[in-house]
Amino acid sequence: MKAEPNTRHFRTLFISDVHLGTRGCQAERLIDFLRTHEADEIYLVGDIVDGWAIRNGWYWPQTHNDVVQKLLRQARKGTRIIYVPGNHDEFLRDYYGTHFGGIEVVENAIHVGPDGKRYLVIHGDLFDLVVTQARWLAHLGDRAYDFAIGANRVFNALRRRLGFPYWSLSQWAKLKVKNAVNYIGAFEKTLVAEAERHAVDGVICGHIHHAVIHSDFGVRYINCGDWVESCTAVAEHHDGHFEIITWTQSEIAAPSRVAAAQAA
Repeated sequence: MKAEPNTRHFRTLFISDVHLGTRGCQAERLIDFLRTHEADEIYLVGDIVDGWAIRNGWYWPQTHNDVVQKLLRQARKGTRIIYVPGNHDEFLRDYYGTHFGGIEVVENAIHVGPDGKRYLVIHGDLFDLVVTQARWLAHLGDRAYDFAIGANRVFNALRRRLGFPYWSLSQWAKLKVKNAVNYIGAFEKTLVAEAERHAVDGVICGHIHHAVIHSDFGVRYINCGDWVESCTAVAEHHDGHFEIITWTQSEIAAPSRVAAAQAA
């Protein structure tokens, strides 16, 4: 299969929180992204399929199936694909060490960069007290989040009619609410501590739908973001530096890069 004319090739791509099986999943944008971005390795960093939502009511349009087929084709073409399950696709945690269509399912992974730096790849939900200690509250919050994403779809439909580009109302609100900002900071510190426990140089995770790259706590922290609100993925270049790519433009538009960082 020939690559698209404008395909960008990376050493590694990290994608998390796609939430296939929900109405908030922006599968069309992910398909477009995968059409023009390839890598030697792809890490699926949890919550790719939303088992919680599927249990509450079946929703699986053709575009969601197309995402799965696109990834399986990448695996057949020789891309190594590693799947680290999260809390929404926790049903796959019974299948660690197995392969599905060439996709490896693992509990976590140690990714080694071209410069020898080592990164713990983990979804991150196991370090979220709301998920681990108050599961009922996590499910309740999930329903509220679905409502917010529905409002976001309506908001952006109006923006499109007025000729404005996509903008995540829910992401903006998340960064304006003090408690949410504090939660993000606490999550990051906990994941950094886990990276230190594994004696690695950094951690690559998902879960909180907040894409960022920084070393504020002494260890490189990389969050992939999501494909519900922000449509982001993390790309590792062949020289070892990481880039966050935001894919919220149209198929013919150039990607908007919200962050880029040199691997320290």
